[in-house]
Amino acid sequence: MNDASLSFSEWLSLAVAQVEQCLHEQLPAQKELPQVLHEAMRYAVLGPGKRVRAALVYATGLACSHDNQLEPQQLRALSLAAAAVEMIHAYSLVHDDLPCMDDDDMRRGRPTCHIQYGEAMALLAADALQPLAFQQLAQMPISSALVTQAVDVLAQAAGSHGMVGGQVIDVANVGNLLELSQLQQMHRMKTGAMIEASVRLGAIALGAASAIRQSLEDYAAAIGLAFQVVDDILDVTADSQALGKTAGKDAQAHKPTYVSLMGLEQSQQFAEELHRAALKALLPIGGQAQRLKELADFIICRHY
Repeated sequence: MNDASLSFSEWLSLAVAQVEQCLHEQLPAQKELPQVLHEAMRYAVLGPGKRVRAALVYATGLACSHDNQLEPQQLRALSLAAAAVEMIHAYSLVHDDLPCMDDDDMRRGRPTCHIQYGEAMALLAADALQPLAFQQLAQMPISSALVTQAVDVLAQAAGSHGMVGGQVIDVANVGNLLELSQLQQMHRMKTGAMIEASVRLGAIALGAASAIRQSLEDYAAAIGLAFQVVDDILDVTADSQALGKTAGKDAQAHKPTYVSLMGLEQSQQFAEELHRAALKALLPIGGQAQRLKELADFIICRHY
């Protein structure tokens, strides 16, 4: 993961393999009682996925490291933080797909958790993933003060002032036409908060100074919003097979999106503006931020 000569796709594959190895180790074994619960938890977390949030944790760690080199203890701290983020993300997706929410039967190209295991077991599996995420942070081999910071960051990002609060605004405004500022606030909470937390956790795991953290937070705010803008664009331009989930679902549900509010062309322009803002925020960090720059390119230019 430290090799600067690797292409971005090679580095990303290594980052994905690293966090998935950690997830395999940290998730309860399927044979442990209650077996069906643990099987559903592993199904929700270990399915195919981009692992963008985990990659952001690792890339931020590299940006904060000495000469882009990670010591084994630093890599362990980053892996546990990345696993925690992926567990929170997986639990949120399981809840998103339930009939009382988005009512979707496909996620990441396969049946959603509640289709595979039933609504009650899917709900309980997601519930169990949330505390397990914080257990990962508690195991990070860093100072207790930094562990406390990490727990606080993830709790705020996942809670009522972050992801869950954004979901509430989303659910409450189906069929409503929001102003752009309201839509941006919703997505900064719903999607952006966890992406920003991923970057902040990478900085905390490496004990980064406050000066570099501000640049990282500006970067994270831009790509966090851009991620949702691109998602809205892909919902109307990509097919279900490419997305791994049902395309056109937002339009069918009359949910407020950037495309419904701004139109496709202006949404694409807005994503490009956010892309430029993210890259500008990285300038003070220099070459150390190469993987973060590549991740910004990946997020904005992706087709799924």
